Amino acid sequence: MTTCPPAHATPCTACLERLRVTSLALVQRSLADPSVRHPLLPPLTGGCPVTSTDELAYPLDIDYAYDEVPTDLFTRPAAHGLERWALLLPPLAAPGLGEGNTPLVELPDGVWIKDESRNPTWSHKDRLNRVAVSAAVASGARGIVVSSSGNHGAAAAAYAARAGLPCAVFTSPDAPPAVATHLRAYGATVLTAPYASVRPLMRRIVDELGFQNVSSVTDNGHTGHPFGPEGYKTLAYEIAVELGRAPAAVHLPTGYGELLFGVAKGFQELVRLGVTASVPRMYATEPAAAGALTEALRTGRPVARVPVGPTAAYAIDCETNGYRGVLAVRDTGGEARTVTDDQMAQARAELAAQGLWCETSSAAGLAGLRSHGPRESEGPVVCVVTSSGYKDIATAREAYAPVDTDWPSIKAALTAAAEG
Repeated sequence: MTTCPPAHATPCTACLERLRVTSLALVQRSLADPSVRHPLLPPLTGGCPVTSTDELAYPLDIDYAYDEVPTDLFTRPAAHGLERWALLLPPLAAPGLGEGNTPLVELPDGVWIKDESRNPTWSHKDRLNRVAVSAAVASGARGIVVSSSGNHGAAAAAYAARAGLPCAVFTSPDAPPAVATHLRAYGATVLTAPYASVRPLMRRIVDELGFQNVSSVTDNGHTGHPFGPEGYKTLAYEIAVELGRAPAAVHLPTGYGELLFGVAKGFQELVRLGVTASVPRMYATEPAAAGALTEALRTGRPVARVPVGPTAAYAIDCETNGYRGVLAVRDTGGEARTVTDDQMAQARAELAAQGLWCETSSAAGLAGLRSHGPRESEGPVVCVVTSSGYKDIATAREAYAPVDTDWPSIKAALTAAAEG
């Protein structure tokens, strides 16, 4: 698809019209006051300039021409990647990698697992980055920059490579050992800096080099990329199509709450379009070592800041929540919950016993369901697993006792496994 050349500071009318052909996205709107609207491009990654305050940067949402959605959109044959849902996404100006269409696997007790580890870079972040990197292409950015513990950076680097854009990734020295290798394989520039320096450096890369950030650069609340959660909506579409209805509840690992918000919005759109009759309750699960969203909801604040203790769930150990998460839980009648590392480890082992291997953070949704119990009896329950076990720090540390290769030892080991 032809888009504005990088020399264009903002997209021209002709380019916007070409993008409009495959997308019904209209404007960006403030989540603090949806009546406050801004042009669709360029994305306002620093939050709404009208409704944000010194204390809190409010993120943006995307509005669509919903009355123009074809009635057969959700019954059409599946297209490759997110293209199937292009009308209900911001313009997909960057090529994809076949993201989405991940399996829904039923556990023995009837709980459904949406396994996002089957995405191209093995996590749900591929959905976000297909849309966010498309925004960078459509708005003429010269590259993208992201701060990530692993999943987000890998996905951003892959989609930037696919789009022919340079990518800079700030990552932690404590990230999983394979992260830097994964990032460099896509040609990304891997940067390690003190935590306090990351956002100022990202802002300089944006302001001085013309890159677009696909994670948050604000210090007064998490905004993230306004287009990112739109990619997560497609999880809701796929779940509803496969189940033939909306589930009663969805349990999700939660850090800043972008996934939580995106999935909730997807189900809300399905009701608005008459595809399903109800919106499931959204259950956010955070590590007990953090729990910012749980604290925000408990105290009635849009954003809370909490101390973060040691946890194996490093991918979701956020010291502050995003305002999107508050809206998702509140508007769907759900809850935010915390779980311990032991509870996540138990859920991770349960999934592995069913052939699903995920990182510790990814098992948080199932851990929340198992430890807090189901509240629903009126329909299916879905837990989202976000990422492969290969992404986990624990993967590099787990040692397995070798088995001697003499026949008695082999026979004893396999007999014990068969009887266990």
